Amino acid sequence: MRTVRLARGAVRIVGALAAAATVRPGSAGAQSRAPAGWSAFTAAFDAYAREDGVVGGRVTVLSNGRVLAEHAYGVGDRDRGTAPDARSVYHWASITKTLTAIAIMQLRDRGRLTLDDPITRYVPELRQVHDTFGSMDDVTLRMLLSHSAGFQNPTWPYREGRPWEPFEPTRWEQLVAMMPYQELAFAPGSRFGYSNPAFIYLARVVEALTGDPWAVYVQKNIWTPLGMTRSFVGTSPYLLADLRAASYTVHADSGRTHTDANPREFDPGITIPNSGWNAPIGDLVTYVAFLTHADGGDSAVSRRYDGVLRHATLEEMWRPIVPLALGKSLDEAFGLSFYLYRRGGTTVVGHTGEQSGFRSFVYFDPGTTTAVIGVLNTTNEARPDSSSRGWDGLTHRAVALVAQ
Repeated sequence: MRTVRLARGAVRIVGALAAAATVRPGSAGAQSRAPAGWSAFTAAFDAYAREDGVVGGRVTVLSNGRVLAEHAYGVGDRDRGTAPDARSVYHWASITKTLTAIAIMQLRDRGRLTLDDPITRYVPELRQVHDTFGSMDDVTLRMLLSHSAGFQNPTWPYREGRPWEPFEPTRWEQLVAMMPYQELAFAPGSRFGYSNPAFIYLARVVEALTGDPWAVYVQKNIWTPLGMTRSFVGTSPYLLADLRAASYTVHADSGRTHTDANPREFDPGITIPNSGWNAPIGDLVTYVAFLTHADGGDSAVSRRYDGVLRHATLEEMWRPIVPLALGKSLDEAFGLSFYLYRRGGTTVVGHTGEQSGFRSFVYFDPGTTTAVIGVLNTTNEARPDSSSRGWDGLTHRAVALVAQ
């Protein structure tokens, strides 16, 4: 039986929400099993949330696929006055990219492609993009997976906040129409440059080789085999609609701030393969158990994990390819769709996400299987620079928690 530590306590709303949470202690056994820095991390989690005007959030620490402790901050839904609980369906945004990468590696292991294949073999439309460094035929799948292909960061680069603008492009032909008016930002393979559309192009590879839409392929080949029955993209299934988590955005207007609720249901459009995953934290726990091969000594579970993707292939994905900062060491690097942070003799693996008011992270140590999963339901657009610095600080604390 797992012991859970949850926040409870009063919440005060004054203007923009100012939420405070206290932790309900678990048993002494749960205290001793959680990482030594857990209490300090949850205090930092709360401090960031208060400073940034976050309505609510939740963080979970686990090892060997088992939850050790959980902590909740603030309110999950202002209208209902409910806590950000474990049953809520959160939006995990760019953590979705790791699913797309696993799909590509599955097809590689089955002999359907190689990582050195040119992306234009599967997405010939990309030959329209301007490449002043050479030929677009030299851009490989490996480069896209490692964010080193030179493609732009945003999928929709023309946003000005007008009411008629879509949340994201909704159709493939919209992306194709933009290609003749885009260019590679740097020589492919030369450095790291985060790119959302790169993973849409990778999804097109999956669809071209299998005949399945990306979401159908992922459902059949990742979520269903792993038992992740509450994961989905797009509009909520009827039985999960009431569990869809609320999210919020802090805006500035004439020197004052206000916190607005975002639509619960929204259309990520063509960007689903890079940011469309919705799920409760429990499905993320299952996913991390697979990534860390936490089979509990059960040979049937081990075979199921390997049937999805061999652990040796996952370890290949966690080898550094490009440093995150130009000219720096590989102590902070990117592999095949995963961030890698070397801390002493430990390499922490993970990814973050941010979309439609949600911010999230997943980090784990493949050696010890210790992992931390966190999600916040608010982004602060009133002071984006300081908000981003605070978020970066929090995620680096999460890395440190796992690495200790």
